Amino acid sequence: MREPEMPAAGDLEVAGDESMVGSILSYENLVHAVSGAAGSVTAMSIFYPLDTARLRLQVDEHRKSRSTPAVLMEIIKEEGLAAPYRGWFPVISSLCCSNFVYFYTFNSLKALWVKGKVPSTGKDLGIGFIAGVVNVLLTTPLWVVNTRLKLQGAKFRNDDIVPTTYKGIGDAFHQILRDEGLPALWNGTFPSLLLVFNPAIQFMFYEGLKRQLLRRQAELSSLEVFAIGAVAKAIATTLTYPLQTVQSVLRFGHERLNPEKRTLGSLRSVIYLLRQRVRRLGFLGLYKGLEAKLLQTVLTAALMFLVYEKLTSITFRIMRLKH
Repeated sequence: MREPEMPAAGDLEVAGDESMVGSILSYENLVHAVSGAAGSVTAMSIFYPLDTARLRLQVDEHRKSRSTPAVLMEIIKEEGLAAPYRGWFPVISSLCCSNFVYFYTFNSLKALWVKGKVPSTGKDLGIGFIAGVVNVLLTTPLWVVNTRLKLQGAKFRNDDIVPTTYKGIGDAFHQILRDEGLPALWNGTFPSLLLVFNPAIQFMFYEGLKRQLLRRQAELSSLEVFAIGAVAKAIATTLTYPLQTVQSVLRFGHERLNPEKRTLGSLRSVIYLLRQRVRRLGFLGLYKGLEAKLLQTVLTAALMFLVYEKLTSITFRIMRLKH
């Protein structure tokens, strides 16, 4: 009887490459990415005014109102009923792209590294961190533009804030490139890279809590998904909030007044801004707007995970029925 031919080493390498590409370019990863993007857009659209209040508290240091309802009432009184939704479209567009990239990268890395192995919090944190870095490098220009658009027309207490006249997303990109140069689109990149620990910590706790619950039951209820999503985001936001404040300040472009200080957000500039905020507002100034941020991000993340889990579950169920 003729012995079966063993595959050549080159064939094994090609097969391995094809398997890796298949793991990355899989339909499952696309489903996760689309579901994550849809979940984030749905959640942010509902809780958007809370994000408006948070951003105003972070950037406008002289605003005396500290509670979220008070800030929202001030904004509506001074700027109109639609003001809390100013800049909604660019934020939603950026969020959709950002979450698509993050969920796709996270699940691709998970398919490559965790497949056939025992999942752990350490692996979740590492995968979340790498997915965050990829996301930051690709989508920071979108967030710089949407921060500018969201704050355009706002009534500030700070005299050193330069008003802008952007007509939309395209015009904002054009004016920033013309007046401030290409690097300005990546303002706040350094604190953003540090902040990849935020979604990494969030996903680490979410995946960990999810695994613990699934050991005792077949699937999670909607309330359980909402709850663990909220807990995971609350922990991540509280730990990283001072850096989020610096990120917002850099994205808005306070350094436009002094071109010599224009920066992508180096470690020196991050430390400088943190020290300046502590000197002007005290240590608690690092957490100004935290109430609004927690209220917004916790509710948004919880709803996002709920929509994400439901969409992926329904989609995969339909796929199984078709096959």
